[in-house]
Amino acid sequence: MEFRVLGPVEVRRGEGAEVLTGSLRRTLLGILLARRGRPVPVGVLTDALWGERPDPRAPKKLQLHVHRLRAILDTPERLSFGAAGYRLHVQPGELDADRFEALAEAGIATARRDPQRAVESLRAALALWHGNAFADDDVPMLADWARRLAELHLTAIESLYQAELECGLHEAVIGELTGLVRAHPLRERLHELLITALHRAGRRTEALDAYRRAHGVLAAELGLAPGPALRELQRRVFLEPAPTTRAVPAQLPADVGALSGRHAELAELDAAASLSVVTGSAGIGKTALAVHWARRARDRFPDGQLYADLRGHAEPVAPAVVLAGFLRALGVTAIPEELDERAAAFRTLVDRRRMLVLLDNAGSAEQVRPLLPAGSTCFTLVTSRDSLAGLVVRYGAHRIRLGRLPAPDAAGLLRELLGADAEGDTVSALAELCAGLPLALRVVAELVRTDTPDRAEVIQRTLAAVTARPRSVRPA
Repeated sequence: MEFRVLGPVEVRRGEGAEVLTGSLRRTLLGILLARRGRPVPVGVLTDALWGERPDPRAPKKLQLHVHRLRAILDTPERLSFGAAGYRLHVQPGELDADRFEALAEAGIATARRDPQRAVESLRAALALWHGNAFADDDVPMLADWARRLAELHLTAIESLYQAELECGLHEAVIGELTGLVRAHPLRERLHELLITALHRAGRRTEALDAYRRAHGVLAAELGLAPGPALRELQRRVFLEPAPTTRAVPAQLPADVGALSGRHAELAELDAAASLSVVTGSAGIGKTALAVHWARRARDRFPDGQLYADLRGHAEPVAPAVVLAGFLRALGVTAIPEELDERAAAFRTLVDRRRMLVLLDNAGSAEQVRPLLPAGSTCFTLVTSRDSLAGLVVRYGAHRIRLGRLPAPDAAGLLRELLGADAEGDTVSALAELCAGLPLALRVVAELVRTDTPDRAEVIQRTLAAVTARPRSVRPA
């Protein structure tokens, strides 16, 4: 059994739910819930429902409404009647307002001491909020309760953003705080949080502008100057240097150096949209192409380059682990526990930033999805043996199928790798044996440079292993 008053008034029983649409039914249930576990005299209920005008039929009307209310409860005995009046029995946890208050108060108490735990508690509390309690009913007996819940709701919001600032999410909260300041322009605490977030994000001029707007609205609406806390914050922003600039990760691996025969694919990546996938068999050179292009194009992404080897065809790395690394690289010190929260924080942090995200060796589209930025300013490049059709269908990813190198390009790569050890006929013969696989060419180049008595036999065995036909790949 569950009672909901934070938004539409509902009674839930099992899988079923009934929204109380009538004002009298909402008022009756609201008063019984406000005094849950205690008797409410008949006169109090009739005054709340029909006013203080005498009406000899009021007790009979009340009995009818009580009967209808009992019909939607799990057992009629929940709403009992005695000499002192009607009593509604509510078990712990059955009223959403009780759960909201417990979670909100726990989060508010730990917002500075344990910000990550506070974020989890406050987000759970705010998830219960679907609107102001009894917003459609003008009932004096419920007004104080509704006002107290609404004030706690705003305080919980303020504490949530305080905790997220303590977790290092300065950039992430600026947009939401800006909207909250517009919605509640007279709450100085929200102005303080916005100014703090802007200053910590290195946006000092905007922080001072935000203070001037706060000063203006408080003077215009209340005829008051900002309070001591807000004035002190303005002084600190004005006098103290802005914090160091936000983290700019540069995680790309070293370039492979020699890259032959991939001019068309490099040009395709240059012109591609914000999500591209390079697919092909093992050893075909997907990682080499992706890293070479990423290093060549990194000036296009001044806000940073992120890299992760997803090891999709060995022991796949969980997306939550990858996101934790990305968040730390972006300056977040307290990492959310849940995958969805990590993904949301990552999308928020990279929003409108010009960044490159290189996801190497993906095993499936499902492994990649939580790691995708949402905006078009970021470029995501994925490599995989699989086709990753799910990314193409759902997100419009541009797929580049990487094939084996043509014979001239394979010979050219091997010649470049061998340098002074290259011999014309030998290079061509070895390149042909490598079947156009860049990995095989690199392995053979290293073996040629190794002077061992059984070098020819070793090369043959190695080529047989490296160029073996790969097993069929899994669908994305």
